[in-house]
Amino acid sequence: MSLFSDHPRARWAVPSAAVVLIAAGSLLASRTASADSGLPPRSAAQLLVDLQQSATRQLSGTVVQTANLGLPDIPGLTGQASGSPVAKAGAANLTSIVSGTHTWRVWLGGPSQARVALVGGSGESDVIRNGNDVWVWSSADKSAVHHTVTAKDRAGVPSAPTDLPKTPDEAAQKALAAIDPTTQVTTAGTAVVAGRQAYELVLQPRTKDTRVAQVRIAVDAEKYVPLRVQVYSTKVANPAVEVGFTAIDFAAPESRQFQFTPPPGTSVSESNSVAPGPSGPTTKPAEPKVVGSGWTSVAVTTMPGQLAGASQDKQLEGMLSSVPKVTGDWGSGRVVDGTLFSAVLADDGRVAVGAVAPALLYAALKAS
Repeated sequence: MSLFSDHPRARWAVPSAAVVLIAAGSLLASRTASADSGLPPRSAAQLLVDLQQSATRQLSGTVVQTANLGLPDIPGLTGQASGSPVAKAGAANLTSIVSGTHTWRVWLGGPSQARVALVGGSGESDVIRNGNDVWVWSSADKSAVHHTVTAKDRAGVPSAPTDLPKTPDEAAQKALAAIDPTTQVTTAGTAVVAGRQAYELVLQPRTKDTRVAQVRIAVDAEKYVPLRVQVYSTKVANPAVEVGFTAIDFAAPESRQFQFTPPPGTSVSESNSVAPGPSGPTTKPAEPKVVGSGWTSVAVTTMPGQLAGASQDKQLEGMLSSVPKVTGDWGSGRVVDGTLFSAVLADDGRVAVGAVAPALLYAALKAS
């Protein structure tokens, strides 16, 4: 779920153009969800409308998130660096969720009340929204960052490829945004998730040039909310990313779940960014140039000035020591070749990222 949206319907909405295309049959195979479980059949077009029109605004539950992105062990990226809160205390940390299995507790109280808590080891990390107040709290290092939501925040915050969704809703929202004529949308029968019956919606790229094999969304058969999202890679058999409820309750959560008072001894700071992380001003990268389209699109951008050419910096060089070096007619740099996406950090400060093999990144860098 997006903690910062003032428009709850947008969390469930499918782009209207996609719905029109699907209704016209241009994206849709003829299969419908199986009635083997006793559920009435529903087509993919019907499920997409169901997701859009769901009236559910309140829920709580437990979510398990598993990721196998095939990323190298880069200190600072995975949160496992020596001296980090995770390494020190074995506690949950918001920067450690790009690999392995993690458990979240989630609460949704309405358009401006939401909370997610990453629980593990002896600590907990929370993001809590209550009206215009957002708190990011870590029990491991006894810190809390407060942010006041602005109109700019409500417009949405861009995420990095490794900013994994924390709930099935958030994962489904990202997947559904990818629907266009390059996507085949079908159904795959039914499933049981968190003890509830669900239809399975399948999004499959029509191209073989993407690392994404398919996305499967389990839609609650009664409430029509996403219960589980599985993203499959062309490189591994099991889901590369899976986010799903193991328990869910559609009753309104207690208001106390959205009230936060920093515990005694907590270091409190103000932030100008709604994203979890250090407070204080940041330098934003340039707007990316998109090369290609659909599932094979590649985003090329330039890192902020103080980081451009930072491969010469000893600290960053140490962090990237496990990342292979590459060269070509596009230049030189380092490449991360994962299960769902690849990324190139060029020595000249450019960065290329896409759900494709590195060869398409090199071509995009050469063309940009």
